Amino acid sequence: MKCRVFFADERVKKAYDNLLTSSVENKSLYNWITRAIKDISDNCFCGIQIPKRQIPKEYIRKYKADNLWKYDLPKAWRLLYTVKNEEATIISIVIEWLDHKEYERRFKY
Repeated sequence: MKCRVFFADERVKKAYDNLLTSSVENKSLYNWITRAIKDISDNCFCGIQIPKRQIPKEYIRKYKADNLWKYDLPKAWRLLYTVKNEEATIISIVIEWLDHKEYERRFKY
């Protein structure tokens, strides 16, 4: 199911843009996220759904995320996004991306 993809806020968008002008490793991360955004725009449900009970309270409070999806990136990075329905248009909102260690910390694994 096609959808439009947005960043959760300007801070997330700026962090994404800054990846392109930094280290080689960050440029790779930029390319992986760009690919993920394309995949998500083609199919908003291409990620793995996180159980509702595991959605961090911060995401619920800050982004009103009542669903959360994880898109696995190379080298154990994760891109987290939520899917919303706005006036017959489905949108996906990129919340953040985390390395494996930070992901485990955020989800208390």
